[in-house]
Amino acid sequence: MMLRLCYPLAAWIFILLIPGLSEGGKLLVVPMIGSHWLSMKEVAHKLAERGHEVVVLKPEVSWNTGDKHGHAYTVKTYPVSTKLEDLDNTFKMYLATHLKSMPFPKNVIALFNDFTHLFESFYSQCKELFSSTETLQYLNQSGFDAVLTDPFFMCGATVANYLSLPFVFFMRGLPCNLHFEAAQCPSPMSFVPRTLSFNSDHMTFFQRVENTLISLLELFYCNAIYQDAIKFSSELLQRDVTLLDLLNSASISIMRFDFVFEYPRPVMPNMVFVGGMNCAEMKPLPKEFEAIVNASGEHGIVVFSLGSMVSEIPMKKAMEIADALGSVPQTVLWRYTGEVPPNLPKNVKLVKWLPQNDLLAHPKTRAFITHGGSHGVYEGICNAVPMVIMPLFGDQMDNAKRVESRGAGLTLNILEMTSKDISDALKAVINDKKYKENIQRLSDLHLDRPIHPLDLAVHWVEFVMRHKGAPHLRPAAHDLNWIQYHSLDVFAFLLAVVLLILFISVKCCMFCCRKCCFKKGRKSKSGKSKTH
Repeated sequence: MMLRLCYPLAAWIFILLIPGLSEGGKLLVVPMIGSHWLSMKEVAHKLAERGHEVVVLKPEVSWNTGDKHGHAYTVKTYPVSTKLEDLDNTFKMYLATHLKSMPFPKNVIALFNDFTHLFESFYSQCKELFSSTETLQYLNQSGFDAVLTDPFFMCGATVANYLSLPFVFFMRGLPCNLHFEAAQCPSPMSFVPRTLSFNSDHMTFFQRVENTLISLLELFYCNAIYQDAIKFSSELLQRDVTLLDLLNSASISIMRFDFVFEYPRPVMPNMVFVGGMNCAEMKPLPKEFEAIVNASGEHGIVVFSLGSMVSEIPMKKAMEIADALGSVPQTVLWRYTGEVPPNLPKNVKLVKWLPQNDLLAHPKTRAFITHGGSHGVYEGICNAVPMVIMPLFGDQMDNAKRVESRGAGLTLNILEMTSKDISDALKAVINDKKYKENIQRLSDLHLDRPIHPLDLAVHWVEFVMRHKGAPHLRPAAHDLNWIQYHSLDVFAFLLAVVLLILFISVKCCMFCCRKCCFKKGRKSKSGKSKTH
């Protein structure tokens, strides 16, 4: 009987997974530039292959939003006045600030100003989208079922609210924990570390004090960072909107992490976790890389990359790193496009591009030196390669803390590290078996899942398209004000009742005492009169 039931079920699953056999819808994709697009691109591809009409909306000038191997989706561009050099210079200035040692609070102010400038530079492209009559006409007349977007620079959130369409977020996270705040997730300050706090979920008393102070301040500085988006969206939507108003109507939030890597915390039912979606099965290495790996002998190789957006660093720092890499017997493949360090050792091979996942999956890979971006970290976890992390900006510091707290790697401060620090860290993760054992355990846990993260992401996007949203997953907390959410009115009412009862009780006691004292007084007076 069970076999009879299983065969039809298996057949239906097979049919649903065949590309092109799902009921086709129309999806608008508003991507985030740079490395954020790498995972979202896979979702867009898969949805297009399954018969949906997928339109990717992007500015004419952008970073890493192309596809060298062709694509099944449609690309719609809109004109912008920004030049590619302007974007490059803005990012270089932002990166340079992170690579410059400055005293507190000067460093905080500089980082805040640079990030605000970075955001405004990219959001200006979004404002130009709404100046394009042809693009707006196309968007309004296309009849999209939903919007898929990464809200980091807020353009997708603004577009979705403008079109009044159900929308799905696809992201690693947002500054100030906005992805949790907007979803109304409880975030106890005692064990949920705030973004950029660099704390784990096991905090000391003073770390909890720091976590609380960051929590109190973060919404203020995020409002300042995103003020351009708030002001423009209010004008566009013809109503006053807050930062959370732009974000809290998301039907589903697809998060690019899982709880093998992230610290456990309360979440809402409309949050889906697809960490490691970018991990792929190992493909054969290109011949030039295969030759290098085979020539490495018993010592193997080390893979070194600072991500898709950073491939060169200041010469002084590059020389320190080169000096450290020469201290290990492994062959080091370093993705680097800057000026060649004069002290480059013979065991280091500089390349402008490398097949990172395929190299990490190779059995001869001993360690992975990375900047701590979520894509690279998950490729390290999937392939069980211990890491040395040199975080530069954004969530990379928090990612590094999570890897280190799991015993799967070591973190170096790129501003303070010396050649000896790099050499010691690299030798430790290669030679100390505990790092390999810990990353292998994380890999086993991560890969033990009922469905591939890409299929899970595709399912929930299709779900929103089919059902025009997911209002049944939206918590009632969105309809409560701050006083109601924290039940302060209930506590005030109960306190008033207790005080009233206490007041009445005291009055009754005082009344009884007076009555008793009055009777005793009369008896004593009557006794005295009789004796006389």
